[in-house]
Amino acid sequence: MTNILRAEPNMPPEMPLRRPIQNLRADYRDASAPGLSRSRAWRWRLATFLPAFATTFALVAAFTDWFAMGGLTGFETALIALIAITFFWISLSVATVTVGIVRMLLTRETASVSAGPALDVALLVPCYNEVPWDVFGNACAMVEALERHPTPHRFTLFILSDTRDARIAEQELRAFACLRTRLPIHYRRRSDNVDRKVGNIAEWVERWGGGYGAMMVLDADSLMSGDAIVALTDELARDPSAGLIQTFPQLYGAETVFARVQQFASAIYGAVLAEGLATWSDREGNYWGHNAIIRTAAFAACAGLPRVRTFSGKGAMILSHDFVEAGLLRRAGWGVRFSPRIKGSYEEVPATLIDYVIRDQRWCQGNLQHLKLLAAKGFHGVSRFHLLHGAVSYLLSPAWFALLTVWALIGTGAEQNVIRYFAGVNPQVQWPEMTAIHATALLVFMYAMLLAPKALGAAALGGIGLRIADLGGVWRFLASFVTELFLSILYAPILMVQQTVAVVKSLLGIRVEWGAQARRGGRHGFWTMVRFHWLESVAGIGLLAGMGAGIVSIWLLPIAISLAFAVPLSALSGLRLTRFRATERALGTPEVYAAPAIIRAAMAHRATLRDVLNQVPDAAE
Repeated sequence: MTNILRAEPNMPPEMPLRRPIQNLRADYRDASAPGLSRSRAWRWRLATFLPAFATTFALVAAFTDWFAMGGLTGFETALIALIAITFFWISLSVATVTVGIVRMLLTRETASVSAGPALDVALLVPCYNEVPWDVFGNACAMVEALERHPTPHRFTLFILSDTRDARIAEQELRAFACLRTRLPIHYRRRSDNVDRKVGNIAEWVERWGGGYGAMMVLDADSLMSGDAIVALTDELARDPSAGLIQTFPQLYGAETVFARVQQFASAIYGAVLAEGLATWSDREGNYWGHNAIIRTAAFAACAGLPRVRTFSGKGAMILSHDFVEAGLLRRAGWGVRFSPRIKGSYEEVPATLIDYVIRDQRWCQGNLQHLKLLAAKGFHGVSRFHLLHGAVSYLLSPAWFALLTVWALIGTGAEQNVIRYFAGVNPQVQWPEMTAIHATALLVFMYAMLLAPKALGAAALGGIGLRIADLGGVWRFLASFVTELFLSILYAPILMVQQTVAVVKSLLGIRVEWGAQARRGGRHGFWTMVRFHWLESVAGIGLLAGMGAGIVSIWLLPIAISLAFAVPLSALSGLRLTRFRATERALGTPEVYAAPAIIRAAMAHRATLRDVLNQVPDAAE
């Protein structure tokens, strides 16, 4: 590191820890890893993946029978392949949610009698040009919550700044000065933010990691209750084979239409999906980069990230580091697992559609990079699947785009489709015929599978500890459910096009800047939205024109409307619901109807620090 010898007056004495860079071409086993007992997760994996494959096979067989009536062409084979690729991941999502519900019904949380050894835990909050009062307000709330919580563990919080903006850096120092006299908080700002967040955490590990048995990595917007932090630490202390335990962060602080849609979906459907993922992942879980606890020595010994070669032959940093670090820990013999039932773990969400897409473009670039790491030596098969899944989550968008393009070209029937098919002895168009009932049944089945995770999640509210009363009562919950479903359907085609563009940019080597996130949402003007969404708008208008001419299937009408109205929908996404009394609790979650104590405390500290930091400092100070 370029600033490794720089004195840090606001940090404790250094406790260095060696952090070797890992070789992805050679297997590695950490001699300190205690080893993992034989897992029985294979049963859950069979219960998840077999139904997903079977359902996909059944759908593909139905389409193959249809197309094979006149003999399969290369075009039809490609269409069937697209259906198989896209539908398998839908089926896997449904199966994962189903397994999660079954697991919740079969197992209940029980208090553990074993507390495990006391741990020294560092809470790490890396930040880059963030709003200082938000970062330090959250930090203050978490530390105060821990001070009120009886526990043998010892916690220290570090603000690890990579801020480049001099004004923000000055406010960070002032915020730190306000808190340091009464709370165990340290602050360090790097002079050179080499390797971004990866380098930020790595430098702390190398210089101070030796003094802490575990580190809890947080994002600048992360918030965890004292109960959640202690429960997560207890889990690591009780499980000496665990190298990393990841919570399922709930979303909080949503005030706009788009943010509330995401927050509601996460609260209602995300929990059962996380439970299913934890069930079949078992000790081969994943890391989402924040709101997780990591055994510091194991991370230092096993998860030093190498650089990877680009297509031009140059070395490049691994952008989406978290999945890879989880794979490296598991490769070395440490368990990596999810703990979705710990409540009180939170993160914020982008406020507008444009802010979400900008963040998504960065994630796309990082996740596609994982395709180069699938052949890394020693990775567990499930770890490789996590890497593949992350990349496929973006590659599915161009696959869906291609599928819908083909569907549009096929048109409304043999006489009106854009593409013409000719039999060898007959000059007339020969598109395979299917009864209206058969065609409708297939389409209804596909739409039902798309909606199944949402329906199953809503049906399993009791299993995740939610009551209808927590969501405003029956009628408000039903209104929120229908609204979220409707808006998700409207926004999905826009996101599909934007992710397709992001994939193309990544494959062409067009860099996406990894700047500071607009967590509160930018104010996007009309022409900004027009420039951002012109492609979707043109595509949607083209589809509507094709329907008007009778050459594009009417089944694509919802997608066409979404794309054609991308600009108004983008404007709607940033509408602040909290401005109006009638909508302030729309799409409400428990955090909206009755904010937990940790969220109330964080908001109060943010407001206090904002007032202090916005005052002009005394020149004599």
